[in-house]
Amino acid sequence: MKTAKSRAEIYLMALQSLSKAEKKAVISRLLEDDSLREDILDLALIEQRRGESSRPFRDYLAVREKRGG
Repeated sequence: MKTAKSRAEIYLMALQSLSKAEKKAVISRLLEDDSLREDILDLALIEQRRGESSRPFRDYLAVREKRGG
């Protein structure tokens, strides 16, 4: 296991071992940091949309250009 994944596993285990109130405090603190909050929201959105179909970026640009945007 790579170092980043190993550390992530350790942090996750530590977070899971906390009480509900402690978890809430940690998560609230993470969300107070603008950069971390943006990263967390980006990752959540990616996970939420993982099963959606995709299309090539050039196709998107062609449709956008036709719409005048």
